Amino acid sequence: MATQPDQSTVGKYSLFRSQTQSDFSDTSSVSESRHLFEDDRHGDKEQTNVPMTSFNFINSIIGSGIIGIPFAMKQAGFGLGIILLILVAMITDYSIILLIEAGKLSNTNTYQDMMLVACGRPGFYLLTFLQFIYPFIAMISYNVIIGDTITKIIIRIGGDSVINTVLGSRQFIIFLATLLITLPLSLYRNISKLSKWAFVSLILVGVILLFICIRLGMFVNDIPSTVDAWTFANTNITQAIGIMAFAYMCHHNTFLIHASLENPTKERWNFVTHVSVMFCMVFMLIFGLVGYASFTGWTQGDLLENYCQSDDLMNAGRFMFAMTIMLTYPIECFVTREVVENAVYPNSDQPPLWRHICVTVVINILVCAISMSTDCLGIVLELNGVMAAAPLAFVIPPLCVMKLRPEPIFSKGNIVPLMIATFGSLVAVIGFIMAIVNFSEGNQCSHGKDMEYCYTEDKFISNTSQVENMLTSSP
Repeated sequence: MATQPDQSTVGKYSLFRSQTQSDFSDTSSVSESRHLFEDDRHGDKEQTNVPMTSFNFINSIIGSGIIGIPFAMKQAGFGLGIILLILVAMITDYSIILLIEAGKLSNTNTYQDMMLVACGRPGFYLLTFLQFIYPFIAMISYNVIIGDTITKIIIRIGGDSVINTVLGSRQFIIFLATLLITLPLSLYRNISKLSKWAFVSLILVGVILLFICIRLGMFVNDIPSTVDAWTFANTNITQAIGIMAFAYMCHHNTFLIHASLENPTKERWNFVTHVSVMFCMVFMLIFGLVGYASFTGWTQGDLLENYCQSDDLMNAGRFMFAMTIMLTYPIECFVTREVVENAVYPNSDQPPLWRHICVTVVINILVCAISMSTDCLGIVLELNGVMAAAPLAFVIPPLCVMKLRPEPIFSKGNIVPLMIATFGSLVAVIGFIMAIVNFSEGNQCSHGKDMEYCYTEDKFISNTSQVENMLTSSP
């Protein structure tokens, strides 16, 4: 039988509440930096029509996670990578619809309350843990990107003389960015104004894609494909799915977007979901295909790492992306801090200033230390995808729907949700194991250095035979 929500319970334990009073457009941010807090006072929110709601949904999906899509295609294989990108989009689309159905069955309007009604306190605490590690690992990925991109820009400006100095050290750049930019911004109690960079971020990602398309012709001619570059399938399938799940992740914002839709009937919501996810899928396909075609087997977890330091067009892209990341980072810190506060001090309304500062500083120190220890963005994205994004998107929504529906769990109507939950569970378990194995091998990182096909004299290699020799001699 369907679980009947306890109205005295629903809302009482919804710990993750937005502290901002901004309208919906101010709470949307780029991909993995979306606001996890879902205000249940939807009557105070401005509602929008189908096109505007679709735009907000698209804006909540496309973000920095897209930078790893070409690497995901490398992991899965070119042909299978395309298929998986479409498949993950379809599963994401269906799981979003399941999540809203679960909310209606439980008579709740936040992810947290829905989980509490469907699975009780154990499920609620599991969701709390997942919603902690998701933004926490996202902050690590941001620092990795900042360290790699800013370092290359500095070396380009300062020349070889700064390579062996602290300015050429990605660890120092990460520390400096944390101390001077991301930590001070993270200390704000209310950072809703930063989320207004959502629209700008979406535009900048489009500009970076334009730059990548411009450079495609050059690299296709000057960099021969690596051995088996166009192989249909490779073995690292679960890691690729993890990266894709991270890129598509928007479930923690779904209830808020649904509440912003005027007359949110099932038909109108399904239309918004289908259009938004399909648009993002096409955008990611273009990004993945162009990025992978440019570098094939050389493709890095951070695609911008593939471009030479002498490439000033892509240096401009690096700078834009790094600035966006720095202004997005504090939103993730805000989320992580709130999860910690509500887990440790559940009955506290407004933390005192000293505790607010201490928690923020500790979180940033941990993130800074971990991000200094690795520059493997691909593995960081994989871990976040398989540990947090896959359970949040593919496991929890179908399980909750099956539990809340009146028919038995193993009924005919629950076949598809059961398949999605099984798929998500396998991705999470196998992907985590494989990501750890790959991390221990340490074979997926460029360590912030120029790729082998770049001249040290700040020129692109145009002699094909030189590149072919390097390709055959590379491990």
